[in-house]
Amino acid sequence: MMGGTLLFDPLVPLFVLLSLALVFFALLVFAMMRRLSGCPWRGFAAICVILALLNPSVKTEDRHPDTDIVIVVVDRSSSQNLAKRPDQNAAALAHLTRALEMRPNTQMHLVEVSDAQGVGGSLVVSVLAQALAEEPQDRVAGVIIISDGQIHDVELVLNLDVPLHLLLTGDPEDWDRRLMVKNAPGFAILGEPVLLSLMVQDQGAAPNAGFADLMLSVDGGLEQRYQIPMNQEVEVEVALTHGGMNILQFSTPQLTGELTDRNNAAVVQINALRDRLRVLLVSGVPHPGERTWRNLLKSDSSVDLVHFTILRPPEKQDGVPVTELSLIAFPTRELFLDKINEFDLIILDRYKRRGLLPAEYFESIANYVRNGGAILVAAGPDYAGVNSLYRSPLGAILPGRPTSRVFEEPILPTVTDIGRKHPVSEGLEVFAPNQGWGRWMRQVELEATSGDILMTGLEERPLLLVDRVGAGRVVLLASDHAWLWDRGFEGGGPQAEMLRRLVHWSMKEPDLEEEALLGAATQTGLLAKRRSLTEEAVSPLEVTTPSGEIITVPWQVVAPGRYEATVSKNELGLYRLRSDDLKVVTALGPAAPREFVQTIASGAALFPLLAQTGGGVMSVSQGLPKLRDVRSGRPAHGRGWLGLVARDAYTVQNIDIKPFLSEWVYLLLAAVGLVAGWLREGRRVS
Repeated sequence: MMGGTLLFDPLVPLFVLLSLALVFFALLVFAMMRRLSGCPWRGFAAICVILALLNPSVKTEDRHPDTDIVIVVVDRSSSQNLAKRPDQNAAALAHLTRALEMRPNTQMHLVEVSDAQGVGGSLVVSVLAQALAEEPQDRVAGVIIISDGQIHDVELVLNLDVPLHLLLTGDPEDWDRRLMVKNAPGFAILGEPVLLSLMVQDQGAAPNAGFADLMLSVDGGLEQRYQIPMNQEVEVEVALTHGGMNILQFSTPQLTGELTDRNNAAVVQINALRDRLRVLLVSGVPHPGERTWRNLLKSDSSVDLVHFTILRPPEKQDGVPVTELSLIAFPTRELFLDKINEFDLIILDRYKRRGLLPAEYFESIANYVRNGGAILVAAGPDYAGVNSLYRSPLGAILPGRPTSRVFEEPILPTVTDIGRKHPVSEGLEVFAPNQGWGRWMRQVELEATSGDILMTGLEERPLLLVDRVGAGRVVLLASDHAWLWDRGFEGGGPQAEMLRRLVHWSMKEPDLEEEALLGAATQTGLLAKRRSLTEEAVSPLEVTTPSGEIITVPWQVVAPGRYEATVSKNELGLYRLRSDDLKVVTALGPAAPREFVQTIASGAALFPLLAQTGGGVMSVSQGLPKLRDVRSGRPAHGRGWLGLVARDAYTVQNIDIKPFLSEWVYLLLAAVGLVAGWLREGRRVS
C-alpha cells in the first residue's frame, strides 16, 4: 500500500517569500489596471518563481497494514469453577477464537486472570489496564471479558475508546447461601456473655426457607446448634471458655443445589480478658520478701490484691487488752470458706500452721484448687518444721515433701532440662547479668512427689516445682530469698519476670500453657507452632484445608520443647490443625474468601464501564454472539451480536521524498512566461 503527500520546504524565510508575493501581486494588479496585454504571462512567470522558492516535494510512503487487536480477558478465579462455569468459559473462549480467526486482519490478545494474591478476588480491570498498556492504542479494536461479573476492582478508571463487552457465565437458576458475621467485638470480658450479630442470606433463585441451622464451636470443640430466621440479622450469645484468644467458628450446612459451601462458615477471633484478677496474699510473718510480693501484684492494674500479714499470732501473749489493739482480726471463715471461690490465686508467703486455721479450712483450700483454683506457696524455714503446711490437708496437693532440713548457705538457682522447655522458666537465662545470677541464702530441702521441677538449688535439690491438681494449679518455691534478686545482690536476677510468669501460669494464662498448638497466617501460607514438655516426639501436624484435603506436615525442632511447621498453601479459608490431642482452627485470609462473598453471576458491577464504551452484556447460557464491525462512537451491541471497531492502522516501512519539479523546469517556465509577455506586448505596440 502506497501513500503520497505534498511537502513544502521554502528556500528563503517565509516573510521574505510573502513580501515578494505581495510585490508581484501589486505589480500584476497595476499591469491589469494599465491593460497591459502581457500581464497574464508575467503573472505566470511570477508564480513559477514563487513555487521555485517554496521548493515543493512529494513524499511517498510504503505502508504495511497492521492487524486489529482484540483483547480477550478470561476470568479463571475461584468463583469461575462453580457449577457449569468452567465449561461455559471454555465454550466462550473457543467461539471467540474461531470468530476472530475468521475476521480479516485481526489478532487476539488473550489474558487470563486468577485469584489475586493477598486480598483475593478478581482484579480483572487491573489486568486489563496492564494489557492495554502493552498494546498500541490505535490498533485495539475492542475488549471482550469472559466472567461471572463478580469483579472487585471496577472502581479503577480505564482510558478506553473502543467497545468493552462482557460474556456472562452462570445460569439464571443459580442460587447460593452464605453466612455473614455483621458485628463481633475484638475483645471481651471472660465470664460475661458476648453478643454477636449474624445473618444467613440466600442469593439468586433460592427456594423459600423460613429458618436455617447454625452451628457454633469454640476452638474446634463441641458444636452448639441453633435455628435462626433466614435473611434477618440476629444476635447470638456466646460464652468464652478461657482467657486469651478464643476462635469461634460459625457454620451452616450445605444444601442440595447451592453453588458452594465455601461461604457457609465464618471465623471470629475474640481476645478474652479477665475483668479483674483477684489475688489473696497471706504473709505468715513480716520479712523482706513480703514487700517484693506486694510491689509485684500492686504494679499490675488488672489485679485486685487482698493482703493480710499475721502480726500477732495466737501464741503471742503480751497482756495488752484486745480492745486496745488497732490490729484487724484475721477474717478466716470469710476468706477460706465463704468467699474463697472469688479469688483467682491464693499466695501463702512463709505461712505455717499456728492455730489460726482449723483443718477444715485447709481442706477447703485444697478443694478450691481441685475445682480450678490456684495456690502458690513461698516456703520459709517453717515449711521444714512440725508446723509445716505439708502436714495439713494441703499436703495432699503440694508437689514437694520437706525433709526437715534447711540449707542456710549460699545457693545458686539453676534451670533444669524440663525447665528450659516450660514457658514459666524458658529463657530466664537471658535476663542474667554479665556475671550470672546472684545467689540466695536459704533453701528448704524437698523431695519431689509430683509435678515438674523447673529449678534446682544446692545439691540439685528441687527449688521450684509446679503441678496440676484436678482442674487447678499449684506452685511451690522452696526458698523465701527470691527478694535478693530484686535487691541486686551479687548482680541480682529475673525475680520480677519469674514471679510474674508463676502468677500468670497459675491463673491459666494461655500464652504460658505447657502443651499448646498455635497457627498464624504468613505471606507464604500458615506457620504452625507447637509447645510440649514430653520427652517423646510429638505427632506430625495434620492439616485440613478449606477444600477438605488432609495433609501431614513434619515438625522442625527450633528449641527444646518448641516446634514449627510451615504449610505452604495459597487457598483462602479455614484450616484445621491437629497434633496429638491438640486442635486449633485458624484462617488464611477471610473464612469466606472474597471470591465467594457474592457468587451469583451478574454484570451490574461493569454496567458503568460498559455504558461508557458502548459495549454490552450477553449471557453465555443464552447463546454465543456474532462479531460485527461498527464505526467508532456508534452503539456496539445488539441482539445476538457484539461490535468491534475496524482501526485501519498501518506501519510505514519506507519513505521516499522527491522534488516536485527540477530547478531548471521552474527557470524554463518562468523564462517562457516572461518572453511570452514581452512578445505579446511588443505586437500590440507595433
